[in-house]
Amino acid sequence: MNALSVKLPHDLYASLASEARRRNVTRSALVRDILTEALARDAEGQLPSCAELAGDLVGAFRSGRSDLATNKELLREAMLADAASGHR
Repeated sequence: MNALSVKLPHDLYASLASEARRRNVTRSALVRDILTEALARDAEGQLPSCAELAGDLVGAFRSGRSDLATNKELLREAMLADAASGHR
């Protein structure tokens, strides 16, 4: 891992240290997380959507059923199977 030194104004350093304590992480880990998130944002400041993150996986698998989202019988069967397995 590479090292980087950054000079921060007192107020910003205090905020960083306080947030790191609140999250129970090191200041370095917090700065890495913040930089990673900031650099992942697009030109409008938005983080990528789940569909964008999934990329080429979206739609890669087909069940053979076109009515999975609207078929009430399939929903009922899934709910009964879920209840029988103890999931909530």
